[in-house]
Amino acid sequence: MATQAAAGESRPLLRLTGLGKSYGALRVTDDISLSVARGEMLGILGPNGAGKTTLFNLISGDVRADQGRIEFNGDDITGLRPHQRCRLGIGRSYQVPQPFSHMTVFENLVTAACFGGQQAEHDAWETAERVLDVTGLMKFANQRSGGLTLLNRKRLELGRALATGPDLLLLDEIAGGLTDHEAHELVDELKRIKASGVTMIWIEHVVHALLSVADRLFVINFGKKLAEGLPQDVIDDPEVRRVYMGMEA
Repeated sequence: MATQAAAGESRPLLRLTGLGKSYGALRVTDDISLSVARGEMLGILGPNGAGKTTLFNLISGDVRADQGRIEFNGDDITGLRPHQRCRLGIGRSYQVPQPFSHMTVFENLVTAACFGGQQAEHDAWETAERVLDVTGLMKFANQRSGGLTLLNRKRLELGRALATGPDLLLLDEIAGGLTDHEAHELVDELKRIKASGVTMIWIEHVVHALLSVADRLFVINFGKKLAEGLPQDVIDDPEVRRVYMGMEA
């Protein structure tokens, strides 16, 4: 039993092996292999069109891989549909928040908990209350989500993913379009979520926000891995600076 427990703790929560996706002649994800440890915050960087969101779509099941394997918690989930992956513990936010605008913030969270997390209605209410507290949305609980500011729509997008009860949270440019002050507020919330034990992968162009939370960085260019490692080592990499930041080494 002790050996099995140790193996479970050392096994990556997510493992991608040789993952590939093409649209015709365009290769948008090219032989990506990656492991993410439990409790880790992995940041993903890359120029526009590098294939970052496609990678998320492959992990979440929104898009089917042409080749490769996706393992979650030790199980092969390559052929599973998005709702099946969500119920196994993969939650995600999208770059453009799309809440149910006619519903209140609270109702959006309850819906996510019920249908994404398969919770009974009473349990979903308790989950929604916890998420409101974590995301700073408690005072907006009864407001229709269509009238929220961008920051609070981003918070709600994050909250809906959290309400499904994820072990792995995929964040797609959640700080995009925010002011520096708003981004700092969001980062503080992400730090609290990380401290609770949720594993996260975060695609972001707001580099200073990403660096304040990420344990490790993974850089993609033209669908291929460009660099991987500790944040400062990756940022100092001459090829990363040339490709991503437009700076000569």
